[in-house]
Amino acid sequence: MANPTHLGFQDAMSPLMEELLYFHDHTLMILILISSLVFYTISALLLQKLYHSNTSDVQEVEMVWTILPAIVLISIALPSLRALYLMDETNNPCLTIKATGHQWYWSYEYTDFSTVEFDSYMTPPQDLSPGHLRLLEVDHRMITPMNSTIRMLITAEDVLHSWAIPSIGTKMDAVPGRLNQVMITLTNPGVFYGQCSEICGANHSFMPIVMETTPLNHFQLWLEDHTTS
Repeated sequence: MANPTHLGFQDAMSPLMEELLYFHDHTLMILILISSLVFYTISALLLQKLYHSNTSDVQEVEMVWTILPAIVLISIALPSLRALYLMDETNNPCLTIKATGHQWYWSYEYTDFSTVEFDSYMTPPQDLSPGHLRLLEVDHRMITPMNSTIRMLITAEDVLHSWAIPSIGTKMDAVPGRLNQVMITLTNPGVFYGQCSEICGANHSFMPIVMETTPLNHFQLWLEDHTTS
């Protein structure tokens, strides 16, 4: 969970987010090295009085500054393609959940169970319990089992929305009349917060997303309570 003085990304809570953080750090290190080299070269040209006219017309130097950028681009492209592949990979899901965006709340439907569906509204500030987060807590959390592959089907009923949880590296647009799919795998229990990331009207800031991941036996107990009620 981010805090007011937080810099950078939230802690990765899914294998996909760990891969995205690795790619970010990898690319940022390359940018720092290139920026340092360019800054050193400019400083040397400005401060150094000696100039070798022969070095400006050497084929070996031209080969280096042609091949080196190609190597840098390949070192960035390969991890990028790996991350894109992992984001689009579809395994056999253990559970399918359909999230529908409304103005201004989310509704969830566990499609493997015909009776498990509910709406999720933001909890008003006056009704918050101690420890709950203002503008981020909801009355009904989306409960998921840990160590399981979950398929999210995301759509909208009225206008464009976006289902996003930063700590698990998931962001998918909710488009009326269209089903978008995203796969989620969580290895640790916890409560993960997100918000609608597409401007969708006057109360766009007041439709949070809360996903609670629990061990499988706790999820089964929650499921039994909701299928019998």
